[in-house]
Amino acid sequence: MKFKIVSKGDERSERIKATMKNYLTEFDLVYDRAEPDIVISVGGDGTFLEAFHRYVHRLDKTAFIGVHTGHLGFYADWVPDELEKLIIEIAKTPYQVVEYPLLEVIIRAKSGGSEDRFLALNEATIKTPDGSVVFDVEIKGEHFETFRGDGLCISTPSGSTAYNKALGGGIIHPTLEAIQLTEMASINNRVFRTIGSPLILPKHHTCLLKPLVDRSFLITIDHVTKNYTNVKSIQCRVAKEKIRFARFRPFPFWNRVRDSFVTDDDRKSRDDLIK
Repeated sequence: MKFKIVSKGDERSERIKATMKNYLTEFDLVYDRAEPDIVISVGGDGTFLEAFHRYVHRLDKTAFIGVHTGHLGFYADWVPDELEKLIIEIAKTPYQVVEYPLLEVIIRAKSGGSEDRFLALNEATIKTPDGSVVFDVEIKGEHFETFRGDGLCISTPSGSTAYNKALGGGIIHPTLEAIQLTEMASINNRVFRTIGSPLILPKHHTCLLKPLVDRSFLITIDHVTKNYTNVKSIQCRVAKEKIRFARFRPFPFWNRVRDSFVTDDDRKSRDDLIK
């Protein structure tokens, strides 16, 4: 089996990377930067996103594992204290593949030509440096609303716990193939009126955003932001591709949510207050 390790780059993460690389190669696994079967992320969720986008062209062939060296990250199955166990599992145990849905974003220009297509693991956000964004929002080819506000966030189910949650969006279990459209400070008056609540769209529904004001947009795909001008439309839907996680033990989604946002220490503190 071929593997690659993507590190956050700090001293602790680099030390773990070196340890894993040495032991896994001793187990006759091959370190392959170009075509790995498994990519191991050592760092935080940002490092995991970097690893995902680095190998986004190999999603049908590559599975991902997260080892977190800071605070417990949402995509982490493993922590440094479990390093020896993880190395043995990778070397000796067939892994289970768990798939999560992704977001497809297609940006089209008014001048035509080629389209820019991206896949997001967490979300895409659309803002502007020039005041408010103004979009006609179409769902399944029909006009739904005209949005004016600070911006829009379109998230995956796994990304629903990230920026989407901070905006008041709901948490969606990743077995549900859907995307979520969440508003950023929408303006509601006699001219502009929005639903005012997050929208959850199934995989066969496409959301099309058409700018009504000609200005530049800051479009962020996970952790990378690009400036776009002359935008005709931004199309969002559930991607046909999925991310594949290599699992060696169960890690239920709601346990992951609880461990990320509702810690045992908080529960103990609450119980102490009740007493």
